[in-house]
Amino acid sequence: MNEDKNYYIQLNSRVEKMLRKSEFLGAGHNGIVYLLPNKRVIKIFKNKKVCAGEYNIFTKTRKSKYFPRVYEHGAYYIVRDYASGVRLDKYIKKHGMNKTISHNIIKLIEEFEKLKFNRLDIRCKDLYLMDDFSINVIDPKNNYSKNVIYPRHLMKGLNNLGVIDEFLSVVCDECPKIYELWNSKFKLYLEKNIK
Repeated sequence: MNEDKNYYIQLNSRVEKMLRKSEFLGAGHNGIVYLLPNKRVIKIFKNKKVCAGEYNIFTKTRKSKYFPRVYEHGAYYIVRDYASGVRLDKYIKKHGMNKTISHNIIKLIEEFEKLKFNRLDIRCKDLYLMDDFSINVIDPKNNYSKNVIYPRHLMKGLNNLGVIDEFLSVVCDECPKIYELWNSKFKLYLEKNIK
């Protein structure tokens, strides 16, 4: 997360009281995240449209095991479950990729389809791995507004980590038709962006 914390949002006294007991976790382009004492997080957004968009996604995904439960929200904040575990990119840098992680990523993208997402993509840094390699999504964006038919950012991240071939090998074994689409789209993406 970047360190841009130079903005001010007026919050009610109850939310300010929560923040006094919280621990700073990080800051990103869209806001600041704090860990609350009850193992929940509060994300304070810079823009209420972005907050409403993320809340909308969490509302539509509330029955999915991949997304955190939301407890409350306001115009500029969301209180949700804390996603413990290790960030996917950090885990892969330290331990590499394995078939279970690849399989679970495929299942996650299938879940995106079941949830009728238009954007079947997410960044590596927005996925957290639990000890059993199950996956938690922390920062969904534009899943209903953007149209991306394969996990481009995710595959770009896996490529940068040097594990794209391992991932695509599992995709090929488990879902040959999906492999054809993802592999061909990603090759075109790489060719277009290398020039």
